[in-house]
Amino acid sequence: MPHFTLSDWPLAARLTIRGVLTDIDDTLTTDGAITPDALEALRALRAAGLPVFAITGRPAGWSEPFALDWPVHAIVAENGAVALWRGEDGALQKAYLQDAATRRKNFAQLQAVAQRVLAELPHARLSQDSPGRETDIAIDHSEFAELDEQDIHRVVRLMHEGGLNATVSSIHINGWIGDHHKLAGARWIVRGHLQRDLDAEREHWVYVGDSTNDATMFGHFPHSVGVANVARFWGQLAHRPRYVTQGERGAGFAEVAHAVLAARQTGAPA
Repeated sequence: MPHFTLSDWPLAARLTIRGVLTDIDDTLTTDGAITPDALEALRALRAAGLPVFAITGRPAGWSEPFALDWPVHAIVAENGAVALWRGEDGALQKAYLQDAATRRKNFAQLQAVAQRVLAELPHARLSQDSPGRETDIAIDHSEFAELDEQDIHRVVRLMHEGGLNATVSSIHINGWIGDHHKLAGARWIVRGHLQRDLDAEREHWVYVGDSTNDATMFGHFPHSVGVANVARFWGQLAHRPRYVTQGERGAGFAEVAHAVLAARQTGAPA
């Protein structure tokens, strides 16, 4: 693990943070649910005027209630393909990166690849949230079913052979068609909701994550934080977070929020 802990994050840097991007599973949530400390951290960030966008591999259907209930600006689901947020009238709003015709065309290919994976690895299982997926597929490796590292690599290979992009989260192996990914989704939602260029101000955002599908985000943002359970994937990360929290999962996210807010509110180190 790195020698940079969250306490090493300079006050001057924390004072410049204008927004928060975060993964959901095992970053905001703990054992599949958001904990009171993480929920309070989201409320405190919103009260301070800091936008929070959650970027996840989870499906649109799974994300809908959380987009309505959590104090986040929006959730970008399916690794950048679908955005969901609570409108001014309180109703759910949804936008897609791909048009309807493209989504219909891709769906058949995605399902064919999923069936090939299940045929070649009979012990593999689709993720239980698969009915809510609109633009990708997911194989469970750690949520309700278990796959070892060799099997995970086989699933990734089969997805690639089927013409899909693939990434591994803390619980699922996701496959999709298109150039989008978490970083593209983050750029899309910040531009659409804030009319701001994320790349032009990347030094003013912090990204929080926990696994290999966060590696691109870790590498892109100077202020990147892994919650402590990122240790599980440390050797597999192409890009590692600059800082690591003491707490795991939601407790780690709450640490990040406290570090940012303490700098803004008191002008003293957290």
